[in-house]
Amino acid sequence: MPIRAKLRYLRISPRKVRLVTDLIKGLTAEEAERQLRFLTKKAARPILKLLNSAVANAQNDTNLTKESLEIANIIVEGGPVLKRWRARAMGRATPIMKRTSHITLILEGKPSLRKTVEEKGEKPVKKELIEEVQKVAETSKPMAKPKSVPPARPYPTTPQAKKRFFSRQTFGNVKKYFRRKSI
Repeated sequence: MPIRAKLRYLRISPRKVRLVTDLIKGLTAEEAERQLRFLTKKAARPILKLLNSAVANAQNDTNLTKESLEIANIIVEGGPVLKRWRARAMGRATPIMKRTSHITLILEGKPSLRKTVEEKGEKPVKKELIEEVQKVAETSKPMAKPKSVPPARPYPTTPQAKKRFFSRQTFGNVKKYFRRKSI
């Protein structure tokens, strides 16, 4: 049974709120709380309050634990727009749209993956993968050294080469760039 919580008339534009909600969609309640607590966006704090409210509703109404809750969906819709005006040059005015948001958070109770793995008596998948990678790394031969890059061509050292390198034509182009404009 989904648990819903709503936050209405939040004075942050929906576009900015969606940046935060897209990060936590599909996470468990604990992981989402961790993400929101350390996120530097302004919208993170009201969404964290909404999440805590939804978790409290779930614990009170359906006796679900915080660990078993997962964010099924989080919807951000536009609310009413406050219209203001800014004075501009030559007696004109341009509109300022102060947008608001309506957020709907939907939680679902899911059995925790860690609990089901412990009940079966199996090792978590991540540890198995790490062990396999370590075995492959031990048995494989070391990587070949990358080919060295040839050194860059140094500046010419002989007088004739210097003359060719810094030719009169080169300095002529430089003079052309920094020439005074004729009046």
